Amino acid sequence: MSTTTGKIGVTTENIFPVIKKFLYSDHEIFLRELVSNAIDATNKLKTMASFGEYKGNTDGLKVRVTINKEAGTLTVSDNGIGMTADDIDKYINQIAFSGAEEFLSKYKDKAENIIGHFGLGFYSAFMVADKVEIRTLSYKDGSQAVCWTCDGSPEYTIEPIDKAERGTDIVLHIAEENKEFLEQARVDSLLKKYCRFLPVPVVSGWEQEWKDGKYVDTDRERVINNTEPAWTKKPADLTDDDYINFYRELYPGQDDPLFWIHLNVDYPFTLTGILYFPKIKNNIDVQKNRIQLYSNQVFVTDSVEGVVPEFMMLMQGVIDSPDIPLNVSRSYLQSDSAVKKISTYITRKVADRLEDIFKQSRQEFEKKWDDIKLFIEYGMLTDEKFCERAMKFVLLKDTDSKYYTL
Repeated sequence: MSTTTGKIGVTTENIFPVIKKFLYSDHEIFLRELVSNAIDATNKLKTMASFGEYKGNTDGLKVRVTINKEAGTLTVSDNGIGMTADDIDKYINQIAFSGAEEFLSKYKDKAENIIGHFGLGFYSAFMVADKVEIRTLSYKDGSQAVCWTCDGSPEYTIEPIDKAERGTDIVLHIAEENKEFLEQARVDSLLKKYCRFLPVPVVSGWEQEWKDGKYVDTDRERVINNTEPAWTKKPADLTDDDYINFYRELYPGQDDPLFWIHLNVDYPFTLTGILYFPKIKNNIDVQKNRIQLYSNQVFVTDSVEGVVPEFMMLMQGVIDSPDIPLNVSRSYLQSDSAVKKISTYITRKVADRLEDIFKQSRQEFEKKWDDIKLFIEYGMLTDEKFCERAMKFVLLKDTDSKYYTL
């Protein structure tokens, strides 16, 4: 194969300034997008193997994020399906054609956790890099490894290279004004924020141990994420301790929750999650970041106004729905019809759970009433449908501390 050059198929010469400035509101999103793409490539390989279309080894699948301060590069590597020169031409050079969409249509009954939908995620790399390389070798027998290089203009180069292992390395030559992304601590904070529950191991840096009065790196790679968070499992497979331990993982240092709701629906939309009733202090601050929103285990936002009713801002936990896109905005959340259905569903499930607890053990419910009273009364004042349901279990306390329903 000889070296080829060409122009990326975009409708405007000015696509890169648009990407850098407007595609995502926050530049740090680039790492989420690139790691998500790497997870997709890994999950695609697993899917191909399950169909018998790939006969090779699928052990040790993972995504690695590596910093080289001397070279000024940040690299996101995977050992997934890799790409041929034709794949690059189809999926990288034609902006907004999504490989995930095509793959999903072919393997829709089996392909779980394919994250990307719009084909623009890769280009978020140019928000922080002034040059990007893709070094890749396809899983297909006899494939030639190739390197795609672009400096942020529509010009690119593809050339053959030597690469021993299947998979893809995305090498970002970080721009001068974005050198913060060459600091391990900064990258760790982003991985912890966006990637802590991804379904494939994500490694970055090395585990440390105490030696001679200081922490030193070992030769063991540090795994950033929990690949099987509690909300991805069936309620029947979880104990009370599992739910409480997951809550402690989400909110270290807080009092244990009063109780929780495990959400699991696959029609008319897909939604999983766990919502917790925390102990509410008298000086409660209705924080905006108590519930975290995910899409296929990728963190989207913790500004969930519009996804959950206002009174549920007092709750904590995780909601995961692939029906919510990754490049989400607050105005989108508040206007989207699927999101409104999700909000209605969550209201109903919370009311059902409270009613179940009341019916199963009124004594326990009364013990917790003073802790959840604010939540329920606030809900009744602000949400008509919740109010109708809550009439069955809202309590009044007399001067002798006896409780009565309406």
